[in-house]
Amino acid sequence: MTEVNCRSTLNVQRSTYYREHDKVWLSVDVIIFGFDQGKLKVLIGRRQMDPGRGDWSLYGGFVAPNEGINECAARTLQELTGLKNLFMRQVGAFGAPDRDPGERVVSIAYYALINVHDYDERLRQEHGLEWVDINQLPPLYSDHNEMVRQAWRRMQLKMRTEPIGFRLLPNLFTLTQLQRLYEAVSGSEIDKRNFRKRIKEMDFIEKTEFIDKLSSKRGAALYRFNDSVYKEDPTFKL
Repeated sequence: MTEVNCRSTLNVQRSTYYREHDKVWLSVDVIIFGFDQGKLKVLIGRRQMDPGRGDWSLYGGFVAPNEGINECAARTLQELTGLKNLFMRQVGAFGAPDRDPGERVVSIAYYALINVHDYDERLRQEHGLEWVDINQLPPLYSDHNEMVRQAWRRMQLKMRTEPIGFRLLPNLFTLTQLQRLYEAVSGSEIDKRNFRKRIKEMDFIEKTEFIDKLSSKRGAALYRFNDSVYKEDPTFKL
């Protein structure tokens, strides 16, 4: 967890209740997935606070007394990326007694999906973060590797039944890019013929008149996801 502007705890002086119980610190950590050059990537940085200063880490912060955990996660995500209304889902709670050597800290993990090319490079450099291939992640602080593992698994399951993967792609994409995305997320190769047949059965994946001339000499047709059409018949399975 790198440092953010929400360093409060559950130790709020607004009540005299529960004095007989020990206080626990509550934080959030955000696993941010991106897709670039055919690889599924995770945004990580060097931890900027003790304990663990300098360790590779996810990005997060402590929950303020006047906000919910979802609000803290959304605020943390916006501070980091500068982007609003991103896809974000809760992964779960991580609360082993010894997970943080500093204090008794319970963390709620979330994962988010962004298009790498929408992310302001200036912000990435300002926060000292790096996009790292999920298959080449270094050891992360505390239980952050386990957070990533669980988030990846949840995303894999979600992408089978909902078109969330399009949030990792540009507005216009080739079918090859789409297939590479699903291969990167699933961690296995996909039969090209069957994949394209299934995609072309989905009315909400529209072929456009635009051609991508960078990926092949002949050029490849560009497609787009039509959210309005999908909402009329929200059935999706890959």
